[in-house]
Amino acid sequence: MGGGGHLDSEEGGFGRRLDEHEHGPGGHRPGEPPVRPGGLVDSAVYTRGLRYASPTTLADTYRCLQELGDAMAWIGLHRPDREQITSLAHEFRLHDLAVDDAINAHQRPKLERYGDTLFVVLRAARYVDALEVVEFSEVHLFIGPGFVITVRHGEAPDLAAVRRRLEGEPEMLARGPQAVLYAILDQVVDGYAPVVAGLEHDIDEIETEVFGGDPNASRRIYELSREVIQFQRAARPLLGVLDALAAGSGKYGSDEELQRYLRDVTDHLTQVVERVDSFRHLLQNILAVNATLVTQQQNEEMRSLTAASYAQNEELKKVSSWAAILFAPTLIGTVYGMNFVHMPELHWRFGYLFALGLMALVCGVLYLVFKRRGWL
Repeated sequence: MGGGGHLDSEEGGFGRRLDEHEHGPGGHRPGEPPVRPGGLVDSAVYTRGLRYASPTTLADTYRCLQELGDAMAWIGLHRPDREQITSLAHEFRLHDLAVDDAINAHQRPKLERYGDTLFVVLRAARYVDALEVVEFSEVHLFIGPGFVITVRHGEAPDLAAVRRRLEGEPEMLARGPQAVLYAILDQVVDGYAPVVAGLEHDIDEIETEVFGGDPNASRRIYELSREVIQFQRAARPLLGVLDALAAGSGKYGSDEELQRYLRDVTDHLTQVVERVDSFRHLLQNILAVNATLVTQQQNEEMRSLTAASYAQNEELKKVSSWAAILFAPTLIGTVYGMNFVHMPELHWRFGYLFALGLMALVCGVLYLVFKRRGWL
């Protein structure tokens, strides 16, 4: 899924894909204003889709918004402190529950309406090629009459790119806070595409490792399965958010053009969710195949050990048989080699021949017995 399908036109539209930005010095992306004290990244007041002012503090933003009257403020925050959130909550009358969620983070994607204010939680994802892992972050949005507040916990999504894109299209930005919401939704969903591609590449590598007999394949399958599950938890609930926005479009008088954009984002997200679901099933199958291959390998090793043990037993039988055969004449020779004076047959004329014959007879009998039993 590419960003080119989102709100595009031949001249380059609202949803055109921008180049991906890496982190620059100081922890912010190139082109993104440095984080100001207290977590304020960028604050702007717009009139008719154009940036009218760029206040450096929240107080200046409030003042400018009140002076203009018919304007929209877009305040971007990155891991703000409670004091800033409290100031915003007081100024824009934000609900306490939504404020607590925005401060604490670790929320699942959701949409809640408090009067004429929307509170939206989104979970963004990005694929780190160097580590071959997926990183997740959150962005919380307060959308109300004449204001947009974005609270970012993490590095993604690149909201500075969204702001630049919208500022380049005043007609779209003039549609108000809803346009900002849909643009951020579009950015988050576009960010899922590289993650899907990265996971697909990892699965291909795992398949090669499994059939190559890599002993670490099971561990990597498990780790990748966890990432896929986390990705599902980030992407799938977002479908409910989009459905809720679409359901409330008539009641709250959303712009028809924005609704078309919303449906486009929903289509792309549906494709992402379906592919991620297929990844999870594929990993389960790979894990089962890997378990089968490991079991087969263990069985082969057991058969090899059994064959080696059987061969050793056969050799031991032969050695034991010959030892028993050779022990008989040794025993006889030992008894009659004691040199006692009073021993039967010691001075017998045929004693030597008798001893040799007895040795041959005992050895022959033992040989026949062991041969019949298959030991020789």
